[in-house]
Amino acid sequence: MPGLTLLGLMALLGCGLGAPLCLSRQLSMPGHYVLGGLFPLGSTEDVGLGNRTQPNATVCTRFSPLGLLWAMAMMMAVEEINNGSALLPGLRLGYDVFDTCSEPMVAMKPSLVFMAKAGSRSITADCDYTQYRPRVLAVIGPHMSEVALVTGKFFSFFLMPQVSYSASTDRLSSRETFPSFFRTVPSDRVQAAAMVELLLELRWNWVAVVGSDDEYGRQGMSLFSSLANTKGICIAHEGIVPLPQGGSPRLDCVQGLLPRVNQSSVQVVVLFSSARAARSFFSHSLHCRLLPKVWVASEAWLTSDLVMTLPGMARVGTVLGFLHQGARIPKFSAYVQTRLALAADPAYCALLDAERPQDLEERVVGPRCPQCDHVTLESLSEGLMYHRSFPAYAAVYGVAQALHDTLLCDASGCPAQEPVQPWQLLENMYNLSFRAHGLTLRFDASGNVAMDYDLKLWVWQDAMPTLCTVGTFNGRLSLWRSRVRWHTPGNKEPVSQCSRQCGDGQVRRVKGFHSCCYDCVDCKAGSYQRSPDDALCAQCDQDQWSPDRSTRCFPRRPRFLEWGEPAVLVLLVLLGLALGLVLAALGLFVWHRDSPLVRASGGPRACFGLACLGLVCLSVLLFPGRPSPASCLAQQPLLHLPLAGCLSTFFLQAAEIFARSELPPSWADWLCGHLWGRWAWLAVLLAMLAQAALCTWYLVAFPPEVETDWLALPTEALVRCRVRSWISFSLVHAANATLAFLCFLGTFQVQSQPGRYNGARGLTFATLAYLITWVSFVPLLANVPVASQPAVHMAAALLCVLGILAAFHLPKCYLLLRRPDLNTPTFFLEGGPGDAGGQGGGEGRRL
Repeated sequence: MPGLTLLGLMALLGCGLGAPLCLSRQLSMPGHYVLGGLFPLGSTEDVGLGNRTQPNATVCTRFSPLGLLWAMAMMMAVEEINNGSALLPGLRLGYDVFDTCSEPMVAMKPSLVFMAKAGSRSITADCDYTQYRPRVLAVIGPHMSEVALVTGKFFSFFLMPQVSYSASTDRLSSRETFPSFFRTVPSDRVQAAAMVELLLELRWNWVAVVGSDDEYGRQGMSLFSSLANTKGICIAHEGIVPLPQGGSPRLDCVQGLLPRVNQSSVQVVVLFSSARAARSFFSHSLHCRLLPKVWVASEAWLTSDLVMTLPGMARVGTVLGFLHQGARIPKFSAYVQTRLALAADPAYCALLDAERPQDLEERVVGPRCPQCDHVTLESLSEGLMYHRSFPAYAAVYGVAQALHDTLLCDASGCPAQEPVQPWQLLENMYNLSFRAHGLTLRFDASGNVAMDYDLKLWVWQDAMPTLCTVGTFNGRLSLWRSRVRWHTPGNKEPVSQCSRQCGDGQVRRVKGFHSCCYDCVDCKAGSYQRSPDDALCAQCDQDQWSPDRSTRCFPRRPRFLEWGEPAVLVLLVLLGLALGLVLAALGLFVWHRDSPLVRASGGPRACFGLACLGLVCLSVLLFPGRPSPASCLAQQPLLHLPLAGCLSTFFLQAAEIFARSELPPSWADWLCGHLWGRWAWLAVLLAMLAQAALCTWYLVAFPPEVETDWLALPTEALVRCRVRSWISFSLVHAANATLAFLCFLGTFQVQSQPGRYNGARGLTFATLAYLITWVSFVPLLANVPVASQPAVHMAAALLCVLGILAAFHLPKCYLLLRRPDLNTPTFFLEGGPGDAGGQGGGEGRRL
């Protein structure tokens, strides 16, 4: 450790004095098997390769600290493997590191060098490259997807294994196009899925998406958009950021995008971009005074010093992004300090010059990294703080494990002596599992590794933001909301939605072209909201119901006229009253059966009529309670047959009254002689048989049935007796109505003589009470709720009975009880022809 401290001090002193380092001469090392390295040590940002007119050499002027750290991670891994005996005992790995300048065209020259035949700088044109041995066994890198797409196809032709530590575009997962490509970072598909999960977690469904004009940005934006659409996230605006050309960003195409984002309700922008394009985009955004937003950053620019150090970046808003976890390498910082210290040691640099004179690759490719010889520890400090060196470190261990398996190595050595060809190494890399710094990784069938992500938040304290971990993603997102510090007033969580969230029991009615812009529509009764994303209300099943704005359905309760309902209780009281009056009147008539009053009222037929009214009262007991097939069949016959019996007795009395008042005496005596005795009972029987025939036809041809009506009531299932034919139902009623109407016609104009009882008046009002009750029953039945129809039937029957009693029987009961002095033959029986009071005289004589 003291030696390390001294070396670090020497590096600081050397850098402080401005002495050049020999770091660029440490980028190559010989070995039994050499690994090629493609790293972005420099940048062509200020060169403008698009303006080249000749295929001359390109000089990369801008230094990239991150690229150098990646390269040092590869070098550290090679030295660890060489110094250990676990993977390649007795063998040494070497490395050749070259700069790509983040340009595919620049990366092709070192790629050609890697494929040159060992000991040469030329690629031999052969028909069969099976025995061809290039200068390197495998390639580590490059970092950009744009570059990897070019080198990947080139190396795949020779089946040269290539392991990238940063290229993440999903196109590189194609085994048909890139059979020899592997990487130690997840595909962009995983990162895009993590971004979508973040938006869903925070309920942001109205976002803008911007991508850089390269393979990384276009592919990432396309992946994100497709995944977002499947999850109900709407893309309000899309834009492409051109790459800087010749030092001047050409951002005319995004000038229209920024005002649209400013004027809309979009508060979240997903920026899938390379670091250089992101810097240009933010420069333009700050110039255009874009309002603070939430920026969901792709991994390429989340930790880039190009973006972090841009003046004014603290004003852009909240920056969130995912960064793959990997494994921490605690010794890496010390290793970087050691390398810098050695590069500042003149004796060590002289030793390198003696051992490794300028090789012919440098004469072809040029200086490996002239900017690296002027690097300082301070310039690497920010990169060391957030370095992503593990993927490059792990890539070396993946190749070493494959070489270990190919050479059949064990603790004692590697038995296989034949030189390994790249394609032989490739066979052992498919589905390879290996360990790197305690972490087990595995190349899947597409050459990708599974790796968790950390959700990082930019936290501004000084000129540079620090990265705070606020969540993780391992297929599922875990967000630690308490750690998030929003760049909003009061640290209020931003809302980015085209429309407000619909409440419970509401569905979305989309307006416009975006599914996220909608009106909230209430689900009506009988329907419900199945899920928050429903566009239509789901209908409840037939046996279910729901109120307005419901999120579920409820089972329907069977509904019928129950015994305990208030209406039924009132009707039962009315039934008790009517039945009591009927029985009282019947008792009085039976008790005074030989009196003139009873004989004038019909005698036994009057008692029979009262008994029929009692049966009518009892028939209403069939209407309350749950309907059954038997009760449905019995309701109408048991109601109308007794009524027919009662009305037939009235008809006989009305006929006699009409005959004595309107016909000549001889005709009246003949007719009245046939209306009494056996003929009278025969008439009653015929009337009841006619009604029974109608009821039988009604029950046989159109039998009522028990029906469960699911639509009649909003929340209940109505169980009722369904009338299958209203015509047959009306005919049953019409038979009795005809009898009552004939009675009314025969009595309503009959005049009484003074001192005589007017029997016609009682019949007139009794039949009028019947007709009024049942004529009123028709519109009432048609207009009351279906559930109340049985109660209407009961009420009509009972009111009919009470009307007949009040008009015909109760006045006679009053005379029997209160005016016995009038109960004389003179008042009731001694009537001559044309005397209405004389009805029943013949009957009295025949009884």
